[in-house]
Amino acid sequence: MKTEKIEEIKVDMSQIERMFGVGAHYAYTKTRRHPSVKKFIFGTKNGTEIFDLEKTYISLEEAKEFIRKILVNEENKILFVASKSEAKNVVKPIVESLDMPVVFNRWVGGTLTNFEMIKKRVERYLKLIDDREKGELLKYTKKERGQIDKEIEKLEKKFLGIASMKKLPVALFVVDSRHESVAIEEARSKNIPIIALVNSDCDIKKIDYPILANDTSGDSIKFFTEEIAKVCKIKKETK
Repeated sequence: MKTEKIEEIKVDMSQIERMFGVGAHYAYTKTRRHPSVKKFIFGTKNGTEIFDLEKTYISLEEAKEFIRKILVNEENKILFVASKSEAKNVVKPIVESLDMPVVFNRWVGGTLTNFEMIKKRVERYLKLIDDREKGELLKYTKKERGQIDKEIEKLEKKFLGIASMKKLPVALFVVDSRHESVAIEEARSKNIPIIALVNSDCDIKKIDYPILANDTSGDSIKFFTEEIAKVCKIKKETK
């Protein structure tokens, strides 16, 4: 599925320096390493394995080229998935500027595999919000309005980030495929391509476009998410 061959991409050393600056090169210890990532490891320092950032750069460029192609259709959306604590507050504001759906709380089972049911729950949420804004909930008792407010709060926590997603996404961008294993399996079952920022403990055989780098540092997560976001923003602004 990849759009470029590794040897065809010229490495930008200034980008490599930026990756070093955000600590992207830090992997985990060798004992935590998944066998599938061995070729991405450059060496070890003080017991911590170090990623080969030239290979990381190439993987990132492959992912960006793929995104350029799938966003030719302006209706296509990439679903960003970043629910772990180190990622959610970093990814959310970046994605909000893109008009792309995002999961920044716990993944709701069936988001992809039972999408029609999820859409109904989203529609319920949007209707309640609309009714509240129009003052149509005033006809209910105070107790009933309190119950509706609690329902809205519950639905908002689950579905706010994907409320604009009218159809299945054409791809996922995931921070830490191991943490988001349910989302990964759902995407695979629906043949939705997966781009993922992954550390050395992840099985990259399940990922179409793995980007091997530190997925626990906020600075590293921000760097790679912004790189992906730049491509999405450029495609959006040129349409």
